[in-house]
Amino acid sequence: MTRKTLIWLLATFLLTTATAADAQPTGKVFRIGFLDNSTASGMAVLVEAFQQELTKLGWIEGKNITIEYRFAEQKLERLPDLAAELVRLKVDLIVTSGGTTPLAAKKATSTIPIVMTTSTDPVGTGLVASLARPGGNVTGFTALAPELNTKRLEILKDAVPKLTRVGLLRSPGASTVPDDPQSKELRPAALALKLKLEEIDTQPDAKGLESAFQTAKQKQVGAIMTTPGNRFFAERKRIVELAGKYRLPAIYPQKGYVDAGGLMSYGVDYTDQFRRAAYYVHKILKGSKLVICRCSRQRSSSSSSI
Repeated sequence: MTRKTLIWLLATFLLTTATAADAQPTGKVFRIGFLDNSTASGMAVLVEAFQQELTKLGWIEGKNITIEYRFAEQKLERLPDLAAELVRLKVDLIVTSGGTTPLAAKKATSTIPIVMTTSTDPVGTGLVASLARPGGNVTGFTALAPELNTKRLEILKDAVPKLTRVGLLRSPGASTVPDDPQSKELRPAALALKLKLEEIDTQPDAKGLESAFQTAKQKQVGAIMTTPGNRFFAERKRIVELAGKYRLPAIYPQKGYVDAGGLMSYGVDYTDQFRRAAYYVHKILKGSKLVICRCSRQRSSSSSSI
């Protein structure tokens, strides 16, 4: 082997080694907290959409990010402790689902950025100062649930012309909230449509849902609807099956119910909101400050099964 050839091989080896070293992941591995009030199995389809979008944006779990998942398993009283646990882990940001989940996260920290995948009324609940200028450490999306509940009631009335009584499945404790936005919008809407609204507090588990549908039949409702939220969404298959069992037409707040066999839905695309939440996470991890200064409303869509 000539000296010239040896030098060329050595140079090639050093260049290859340097290139390989440059290709290795460097820098900080960010830690993301994910807080949800329902179950891992029930939220799998939405979590998968979130993960897929993060991957498209270059964030690979185990390479440059780790995700700490915390599910309350339908027990809302666990949320404060789970949120505090994520703060103790010093996550770089917290992604939250709907209901009281964003509030639990905000109470746990005023400095860690919080990205809401959805929120019923972020201004009314004190999460943000306004939609235009949220301020603080919270950003994300609102599902306009109260307004859309009214529209769902109108669609249900059109679909079942002789309808006179509607059962509303709602989370336990909603009746204790003085200005519950769901009921505040629905009660006058039902009155205007000449409908009797039967509000049924419903624990989102097998026993609670069966009991709620039995109550609905006892109250002689002609159709049902559920309030939005991941606690009901996580049990969508069971809810759809019970609607069929008790022969009650229903309208749902998310397309996922129709995918599970439900009659019809009208509402925002939650899968799309989880994807867009991943983009907010991307911007924050990249150091953007602008993304924390706005909340976004999503358009509604309807779907039905035949």
